[in-house]
Amino acid sequence: MTSPTLNDNAFMKPMEWASLAVLAALILVVLPLALDIFRLNLVGKYLTYAFVALGLVICWGYCGILSLGQGVFFGLGGYCIAMYLKLEASSVENTKIQSTPGIPDFMDWNQVTALPWFWKPFHSLPLTLLAVVAVPTLFALVISAAMFKRRVGGTYFAIITQAIAAILTILIVGQQGYTGGINGITDLRTLHGWDIRTDHAKSVLYFVNGGLLIACILAAQYVKRSKLGRILVAMRDKEDRVRFSGYSVASFKIFAFCLAAAFAAIGGAMFTLQVGFMSPSFVGIVPSIEMVIYTAVGGRLSLFGAVYGTLLVNWAKTSFSESFPELWLFGLGALFIGVVLAFPNGLAGIWRQFVAPRLSAKPHPAKPGAPVLPAALPHGAPAE
Repeated sequence: MTSPTLNDNAFMKPMEWASLAVLAALILVVLPLALDIFRLNLVGKYLTYAFVALGLVICWGYCGILSLGQGVFFGLGGYCIAMYLKLEASSVENTKIQSTPGIPDFMDWNQVTALPWFWKPFHSLPLTLLAVVAVPTLFALVISAAMFKRRVGGTYFAIITQAIAAILTILIVGQQGYTGGINGITDLRTLHGWDIRTDHAKSVLYFVNGGLLIACILAAQYVKRSKLGRILVAMRDKEDRVRFSGYSVASFKIFAFCLAAAFAAIGGAMFTLQVGFMSPSFVGIVPSIEMVIYTAVGGRLSLFGAVYGTLLVNWAKTSFSESFPELWLFGLGALFIGVVLAFPNGLAGIWRQFVAPRLSAKPHPAKPGAPVLPAALPHGAPAE
């Protein structure tokens, strides 16, 4: 048995550093130079989904917890920042034609005459930024503690998270006077007085989005390479053995699920800023399952693969819908089925199986004058 090398305990291997550099160059240099502002903003929207895929790599790939309700946390983060933006756009001057000036327009349309108590903290930008991460994470904590403490997992956990996504969607749509209903929260204009609708603002938000994504990749990499990451993998493979070793399996699962929720919430907030609205269509079952597809196509064991998978699937979705509006769903489904059947580990598996071995192979030429030794013969094979 060989002893572990220094590289085994390193934060990132040289190949991983190279992968991070390539991804950062692609996001922050190549795409901004190659695309116009409309397409760049579209890619920025794709990257917001990559936050969810990163969380699923930790939660599903390394911990074995398949969540079909990540759209819940994506939507909660998006709604938190949307509430601040909507309040800023609903000043008395901007809403003086309403019967009740100073409240969002959809509240006025639904005969709500005063701002609800749970909206009032979102007048403050610092509290809003805190709520973007805290509210979805606390919600994930309640859900995960209620289930993991009772050893609910596997298929049952996936179904319950799916049910929660459906329930929250129905709740948002039903409470139209407080949430904007099926239309969501729209007509978002400024962030602390800064107009987010201009091309310059969209460009700045794209780079902020890319920087946050890289920061989340580094945070996820830290968890992955730490002792905590090794425990998560051990739980995925042999949960009972980890439990018998004295570890609190439920606590580790709760942490992984809450971390994935926090990543998804950041992505939801950036989605709202870049796209300019948030609606229940991003909270329900369908978007949550799509987010799992992004991770599966990219590779559920690879942080970088999850990002590339998100970009590939969304690019294919946009391309198919533009070129074949009646067939794009079939094309998207064929892409997913083909990749998963042919390469169960996704794009990352293709890289590890076919590309990485060729890059890491280093031929050692023989020194001049050195004898050329014959290749080792199989055991028992006669020499010629």
